[in-house]
Amino acid sequence: MLRRHMLRWAVTIVGGVATVTLAAQTPQRSAVRRPATAAPVLRPPAVPLVAHDPYFSIWSPADRLTDAPTVHWTGRPHPMTSLIRVDGDTARLMGAAPANMAALPQTSVTVRPTHTAYTFANARVKVTLTFMTPSLPSDLDVLSRPVTYITWDVASADGKPHQVQIYFDCAADIAVNTTDQTVQLDYPKVDGLAVARVGTTDQPVLARRGDDVRIDWGYGYLAAPAGAGAIVTGGSGGRLRGAFNNSGTIPAPGEPIAPAPASAGRHTMAAAWDLGAVGAQAATRYAMLAYDDVKSIRYFSNDLAAYWRRNGATMETTLAAAARDRDALEVRTRAFDAELQHDLEAAGGAKYAAIAMLAYRQTLAATKLVADATGQPLLFPKENFSNGCIATVDVIYPMAPEFLLFGPVLAKALVVSNLDYASSPRWKFPFAPHDLGTYPHATGQVYGGGERTEVNQMPVEETGNMLILVAAIAKMEGNADFAGRYWPVLTKWAEYLRDKGFDPENQLSTDDFAGHLAHNVNLSAKAIVALGAFAQLAALRGDTAVAAEYRTLAEQFAGRWAKEADAGDHFRLAFDQPDTWSQKYNLVWDRVLGLHLFPAAVATKEMAFYRRVQGRYGLPLDNRRLYTKLDWITWTATLTGSRRDFEALVAPVFDFLNATPHRVPMTDWYWTHDATKTGFQARSVVGGVFLRLLYDESVWKKWREAGKR
Repeated sequence: MLRRHMLRWAVTIVGGVATVTLAAQTPQRSAVRRPATAAPVLRPPAVPLVAHDPYFSIWSPADRLTDAPTVHWTGRPHPMTSLIRVDGDTARLMGAAPANMAALPQTSVTVRPTHTAYTFANARVKVTLTFMTPSLPSDLDVLSRPVTYITWDVASADGKPHQVQIYFDCAADIAVNTTDQTVQLDYPKVDGLAVARVGTTDQPVLARRGDDVRIDWGYGYLAAPAGAGAIVTGGSGGRLRGAFNNSGTIPAPGEPIAPAPASAGRHTMAAAWDLGAVGAQAATRYAMLAYDDVKSIRYFSNDLAAYWRRNGATMETTLAAAARDRDALEVRTRAFDAELQHDLEAAGGAKYAAIAMLAYRQTLAATKLVADATGQPLLFPKENFSNGCIATVDVIYPMAPEFLLFGPVLAKALVVSNLDYASSPRWKFPFAPHDLGTYPHATGQVYGGGERTEVNQMPVEETGNMLILVAAIAKMEGNADFAGRYWPVLTKWAEYLRDKGFDPENQLSTDDFAGHLAHNVNLSAKAIVALGAFAQLAALRGDTAVAAEYRTLAEQFAGRWAKEADAGDHFRLAFDQPDTWSQKYNLVWDRVLGLHLFPAAVATKEMAFYRRVQGRYGLPLDNRRLYTKLDWITWTATLTGSRRDFEALVAPVFDFLNATPHRVPMTDWYWTHDATKTGFQARSVVGGVFLRLLYDESVWKKWREAGKR
């Protein structure tokens, strides 16, 4: 979705080359699973470290953690540094500075859905540095809690004891949009923890909105268990690192640090530990990096707080709870990682698992989970690196498979705000809206004609999206109760597609960077499937007459489509353009929802054509340009249900991730001939790669039931 243009699986890097690690951990509800396939090689374009929401999202854009500064997903510096001192000699573990200090050799990096772990070693010590973000979809309190655990495990490499100290710091950049903004630092009191906190003096809560922006309200926190040789303080990052290099310690915290611009570097949060003599038994220390945004989303006339706050929690009580929960969460998250990896590999192979697990946390980090006035969850995605829209329907559509997989609670939280808006007097059009505003302000559509005109709207696109997703939720729940709450607006949308859907007028689709197109065959397929989905919803509600009417209509349209879009060995891009082609990714829901409107021969013919024309790094979106969309390829790959077809289309995507020179959180829009990024990065749409698992009823039902416990 181009508005204004401008490794969640296990990956191990050895000697700069990343290898997907497939050894399973103990799963949640079954015995240890041991995949038999060999591990493919993958280099993450960027490695997730702290991945919570569009503001609290920090990545390493390099193979080695010491090769480059850590950055916000937008590319702005969010520097974190870690040092280790062994027998008086200091080395870097994280960050490119101090440049005059050698880096401890990195031996691997492993990225799983909830963990990123780096290992380092020299002749004296072995170190594992782990970032754990407990993104558990079955536990919304934990999922929404903005706390990442950073853990150091240090052991002797030569069997001899060594005196070891550890250092970590995080710059005040995490609390500002630009570093000329003034910040202050203090030390909140939390039982059992040593804590530093940094934030702007102005605190313009929810005042700023847009795409390439960072948060400048709320507070960043660094916390560690008190005692055990731990010091948590603040000050000049250069001086703190110098003190640690010289003595293995840093000054104890004193008075709060007076306000100054973040660029002055005086408000760095830092922690240090003296591990004493470390032998073959690993010594472990951990810290928690957290961010309290106070208020998260402006939802029309209400400013909503994050979901974790809904029962009165504060960041101080949440940090204390996070410390108590750490050991249990470590067990739960490792089990989750292992079971999800197993299911992905069983469904589509090791390369597919690598792609999907890389996408998992990125998708969540582009969303914010809040509670409405009644405490119910609302999930708001941001349209990253595009125009910054919030709750964009054609972003929700591709990202939805990740949330549908894990049960209807999050899936409903993802669409309910759009349904409420479309049902309100403010929305006057007979089709679905495009968005709710510009993040973090969900106050009314801003794209195209907004609430005023139909100019540059996406009527067939967004209407089809919403009908399909509501039907998918009904399938996951086994009833249409949720749809029943919005039946008048769903009926209005079905009537619109009945009149306008089969042969769409000149309009934009979700791939709006390609421009307007009339008679769009793939868009027509979406409308036909959406009409079938509405018939399915009507049947679930017991309205047999409406179900029969719309089922018959969808069947008739599908029959016409197969004839009028036929181009011999494939199907057209547009009904009136015979020598054209495009990916028909919208057809996937015909099988996922069990509609079976289109003959199987349609998918078979299309797939044979795709396999002939795909490029080195993937199947182009259509015949007009060589660029593609990563999410749509992984949908198109499922069309025939053949494992060989699926792997044939997914393998070039895997190769793209390995080859792209753009070291950013995974892009979904790139060139298939040279693996360069066309646009977009760090977007939630990559959650669409989980669609393959929605074909397996036993898998999604298993995860759905887990979410109920």
